[in-house]
Amino acid sequence: MSSDRTSNKHLKAINRALSSGALGQVRHLLNQLPASDVAHLLESSPPRERKFLWQLLNREQGTEVLQYLGEEIRGEFLKELSADELLLLVEDLEFDDLADLLQELPEQVTQQVLAELDEQNRERLQAILSYPEDTAGGLMNTDVITVRPEITLGVVQRFLRFRGDIPDTTDNLLVVNRKNQFIGILPLTRILTFDNGTTVREAMITDIEPIPADMSDTEVAKIFERHDLVSSPVVDGEGVLVGRITIDDVVDVILEEADHSLLSMAGLDEDEDTFGSVFHTLRHRAVWLGINLLTALAASAVIALFQNTIDKVVALAVLMPIVASMGGIAGSQTLTLVIRAMALGQVKADNSRYLLMKELSVGALNGLIWASLIGVAAGLWFDDVRIGAVLAAAMVINLVIAGGAGAMLPMLLKRAGIDPALAGGVVLTTITDVVGFFAFLGLATVLFFSVV
Repeated sequence: MSSDRTSNKHLKAINRALSSGALGQVRHLLNQLPASDVAHLLESSPPRERKFLWQLLNREQGTEVLQYLGEEIRGEFLKELSADELLLLVEDLEFDDLADLLQELPEQVTQQVLAELDEQNRERLQAILSYPEDTAGGLMNTDVITVRPEITLGVVQRFLRFRGDIPDTTDNLLVVNRKNQFIGILPLTRILTFDNGTTVREAMITDIEPIPADMSDTEVAKIFERHDLVSSPVVDGEGVLVGRITIDDVVDVILEEADHSLLSMAGLDEDEDTFGSVFHTLRHRAVWLGINLLTALAASAVIALFQNTIDKVVALAVLMPIVASMGGIAGSQTLTLVIRAMALGQVKADNSRYLLMKELSVGALNGLIWASLIGVAAGLWFDDVRIGAVLAAAMVINLVIAGGAGAMLPMLLKRAGIDPALAGGVVLTTITDVVGFFAFLGLATVLFFSVV
């Protein structure tokens, strides 16, 4: 808590120094802040001020800050650096962070970085780069401590003392055979509490399922959450140990997934720069607005089919938004719930039918409750029972369809290889608008004029 207060004081002091033009003071304060706070300050600053602050960072601080920046802003800084400057900047990064960074750089620069490393470190980095970024292999770190099962804990203790330090977030040593295949873990607590003459084989835990290197990072996050893990070994298809994943990397995945789910529903990227330039932001958002315009035109086309009905019964134009709005809200509730359940791995083939029937039932009951209220209100408002009946019937139909669509759309989109969080909202809005308007105006046409 005290460190947070100190950081806030530093941030306020930096803002005051920026306002007064005290360049030396800004540089001093900026390089005293934790890297995460500097990254937050950069992401909270307009582009011109952000570039100025970046140039004031020393190399060590700049290296640390890079790890906390979003991809879009980090890419802007890296593009302005020469290959030699990049090499200096990234030489102190952890291998998993360096691998993430290299995947954003030109191939030429990546090869230069690899050429500067010694053979052992080059092989470790290439092992990570050989896996896609969004897999366990791309997420892992190769900095692991391994031991053989036949040695004693006393030997392990002497080895650790000789080594001098251990990788961050190490809670276990990994036990491997002579082929480097994973066979178990040796908790640090057992090294400290068991007798020194105990062998690793006697002290290790073997009922541990390692994570396959090709597993998706979202599945990795679920495993860590479900089993409260701090770290986990990663193996290839032959069971050979290739690295380990730690909780700090998993937290990043969880945050990215949360950002993705939230922003995708508005057609935004999780790395969207809040303070980016007008034209950069315009380019990102214009496409999504164009897609939404097409869906709105589809709803308008349905309304146009019943233009004569609306001309003769003007009250319908007043009440139309109610049907579409209620369907949209009901569908969005279901859609959000199902997307979240899918992200948590709760939706399976054997329970999807129950989920669909449940949401159809909820839609029907909600429709009956609210339709009866709004139907009576509309009938009294316009002194016409038929208008109330049409509105009530259309609302029930739309809420049932909205519930079913909200439940099934995410599963259908995922099966088609489309991100449900990105496309689900647009498709659902189109369905509820089209169904709502067609049901309302179609029923009104039948009831008032006995023709479709």
